[in-house]
Amino acid sequence: MTSYDQDYGQPAIRELGRRALSDAARTPPRLPLVGPHLESLKAYPPGRPWRELASELGIAPEDMLLLAANENVLGPSKKAIEAAGSALLEAQLYPDGGGTLLKRALSERLSVPTSHLVLGNGSNEIIELLVRSFVGPEETVVTGWPSFVVYRLATQAQGRQAVVDPLREHRYDLRQLAGLVDHRTKLVFIANPNNPTGTHVGHLEVERFLQEISDSAIVVLDEAYYEYVTAEDFPRSLELLSRFPRLVVLRTFSKAYGLAGLRIGYGIMSPELVSYIDRVRQPYNVSSVAQAAALAALSDDAHIERSRVLAQQGLLELAEGAKKLGLEFIPSQANFIVLKVPGDADALQDQLKERGLLVRSMRGYGMPEHIRVTVGTSAMNQKVLAALAEQPRGRP
Repeated sequence: MTSYDQDYGQPAIRELGRRALSDAARTPPRLPLVGPHLESLKAYPPGRPWRELASELGIAPEDMLLLAANENVLGPSKKAIEAAGSALLEAQLYPDGGGTLLKRALSERLSVPTSHLVLGNGSNEIIELLVRSFVGPEETVVTGWPSFVVYRLATQAQGRQAVVDPLREHRYDLRQLAGLVDHRTKLVFIANPNNPTGTHVGHLEVERFLQEISDSAIVVLDEAYYEYVTAEDFPRSLELLSRFPRLVVLRTFSKAYGLAGLRIGYGIMSPELVSYIDRVRQPYNVSSVAQAAALAALSDDAHIERSRVLAQQGLLELAEGAKKLGLEFIPSQANFIVLKVPGDADALQDQLKERGLLVRSMRGYGMPEHIRVTVGTSAMNQKVLAALAEQPRGRP
């Protein structure tokens, strides 16, 4: 009889089996890798690299029209480019975690103390920080739809509930939105002008809304397209900050300033709110290159004025062209316009892409017969209108 047989005979093996089964019964089930809120969350789909797409289509890069993401077709200020290049010479150093120089410049420009400012990796990061900082497990976020999708994504990513009110006539209805605010509501997001529709709500509407809702809710006015606005009744949001301490105003250098690729935005709010966000914000969340470029861009008023004029003239050109083609459109206060097109917007988006015209289908926003077109130069706008003129007017 071998040693193994002596030590582990059949009775012993059976006893070991019983112990293993008993241990297994006592072992708790393996926990899921992520919670249901993350399991059901769909990642924001990145677009394909446009240079790669141009190569695949056999189109020269300079002939591609990038009119899908509301970028400034003029590009960044020359001052910003020079400042960014200079900052790269010290790229081995960590950036200023407090954004001291940029905050001082913003403070002077906006007439608000530096203690009221938060810098973010795009205003997108500040949206996420607001949700992380202030929305508890049983609390909710209220917003409109279709609107900036990150409000919902950031809320779901934290396992919180987003309460969504449908837009009316393509714009936020603040009276209806106020009806959704209750004791559980911690944040309210209002995109103004709204992305993707380009519509806005006026000063008196916002003021009444702030007066009506509970003091416990933080209201976020996301003014990413602020520099393009021409409406006389647009909210004087910085004036409202002194009266409503739970108000937050977000702005960005991604749009009119042309720094989308550097990712830098800012929030204006009470020092109390700033103090909480600073507790969860990463120490070096905005790069030194982005800070330097933004500081220089802020001083180039001529570039901003050119960008404004281009957007205003382009909106008029696209609107007049749409009228001639018999296409409905949504009047816009931003640097883009939404057009209602015959048939399916996805199909049209793909057809235009084959010609090197990149626009955005609005199907994902519940608008399957609409496309969003960024305002370009006059030559760009005319190419888009010419391509739309070739589309059949009837429905397939």
